Order: sequence, then structure tokens, then C-alpha cells
Amino acid sequence: MNGLRLIEDFLNTVDERTFSRHGQAHVAGEGLASPEALSDWLTSHDLTATALRPADLAAATSLRTALRQAIAGDTSATTALAEHPMRLVADSTGGLRITARSDLPWLDVIVETVATSAARGDWKGIKLCAAPDCRWAFYDTSRNGRGRWCDMEVCGNRHKTRTYREPTRRPGEPPRRRPSRPSGPRRRAGGQSRRLPRVEPPFQVGRAM
Repeated sequence: MNGLRLIEDFLNTVDERTFSRHGQAHVAGEGLASPEALSDWLTSHDLTATALRPADLAAATSLRTALRQAIAGDTSATTALAEHPMRLVADSTGGLRITARSDLPWLDVIVETVATSAARGDWKGIKLCAAPDCRWAFYDTSRNGRGRWCDMEVCGNRHKTRTYREPTRRPGEPPRRRPSRPSGPRRRAGGQSRRLPRVEPPFQVGRAM
């Protein structure tokens, strides 16, 4: 399996999406709620693990949190992997590869994949959706590397719609109110309404005594 796809799926085992679409509210959830759930996820990604303990689950979710913080810009990948010692070992081609040294082989695969992608420069392409009610992890494949949305058709369009509906105002400026309609009698002409001009009462000329 593609290493970056593995990291995407791992980061998205926690679902923070709370937006509504087509009248349906998305319910956020935790995909690794138990050691059994972690075991099922590892099996579905061709990673073998047996007899997982609560401590193993804690190690997985802790790493996931650290990695999500790293791609959000709160920390760096180096900081996220600080608790996972690694070393360089020779591979079959005579080169060197990064190897993690924990007692959890499945966790080592994730750590090694992140470290290798960071060394290649691929890690910077992993992002969290900019929508605050989404935060889905995705790999940015845009040409300029400035993609912000996990799905332009969903979160991108929601952002555009929200921006279009919001009035433009300067920072700190209170929301603008619509001007009140002028009072007074109106009449319709040609299907449109307009305000009647004010009519002054006629002058009364008194009779000379």
C-alpha cells in the first residue's frame, strides 16, 4: 500500500467532521475506540498485530494526535516523532533506510513511513482541511501545493458560499444594517413602487376688510 495513503487513513481514524450536507448532519467519531477496533484497522491495512493491550491503543492514539498537530502547524514532524527512536540501517541495495526500534512492529511501520516521507519532502503535502468543521486529513496534489480543502466540491464550495453570503466589512467593524425604507404614501406605476412627492397645502388668501 502507498505509504502516504496509509498515513492519511491513520490520521483519519478520528473523524472531526460536524458539518451538514444535503440536510444530513455528519456525526464525528473515534475509529480507534478499543484495542479490538485498532486490531481491525491494522488488519485492513495489511499490518499484523496480535493481543493488543490498552497501552498499545494509547500509543497509537498518542502518535496520531502528535502527527495531526504537526500537519496543523502546531509542531513539527521531528517533534511528533521525538518519542520514537530510530536509526539508519543498510538495505539490500547497499543504501540506508530509516528503522524504528519499538516493540510494536505495526507502530514502527507508521513511524518509518512518516520519517521517510519527511526526509523526501513528501510530508509537507499532508494537510488538514482548512474548514474548521471538517479537519479531514488529505494529500495535496494541487500544482502549486496550496490546496486547502479535502474536497473542493464539498468544503471548497461551502467556503465560497459562506464567503459570498457574508457582507464585506473591515476588521472590527460591526455588521452593517440594511437601510430602512422611507415612510410615506406610495403608489405603483408600471409594476414598480415609488414615493409620492410631498404636496404642500394651498395658500389661503384672505379678503381685505
